[in-house]
Amino acid sequence: MDFEPYIRDIKDFPKPGVTFKDITPLLKNATALQKAANALVGFIGNTKIDKVVGVDSRGFIFAPMLAEKLGAGFVTVRKSGKLPYTTISESYDLEYGKGVLEIHADAIEEGDKVLVHDDVLATGGTAEAVCKLVEKLGGEVVQCNFLIELSFLKGGDKLNGYPVKALLRY
Repeated sequence: MDFEPYIRDIKDFPKPGVTFKDITPLLKNATALQKAANALVGFIGNTKIDKVVGVDSRGFIFAPMLAEKLGAGFVTVRKSGKLPYTTISESYDLEYGKGVLEIHADAIEEGDKVLVHDDVLATGGTAEAVCKLVEKLGGEVVQCNFLIELSFLKGGDKLNGYPVKALLRY
């Protein structure tokens, strides 16, 4: 399926000069939503996945769907101060600012095979921070999945060593 017609460009959001890739048209179409989830699962092949990590906040849309289809657990990585239990954190740079991500200290077990999922790979800072969090807890990042990769921002360079898959590349 061609997913590009379901992605809407929003110019100057969240700040002037940025063109935001809006996935809500894809999400509201039942067929596109289901086929996108199936395509993302297809990227995994026969690899055993123990946990799917979804990144705050749009990564939370597909990550639980992927976890259910893969028979895996779902783990959230959130912005600082949003998780209620003991956490570990990682600072990162993103395309329009800085931030801190956190994960529950007991979310990943030693040796867990982990799929990291987010909606967009831009500069790679967020995904890199998530991979570091997973590894701090003893997990192995098997793959990083995205709906969209903005290749011109070269975010994949920060994920050197991790397989990166995306449904769409711009």
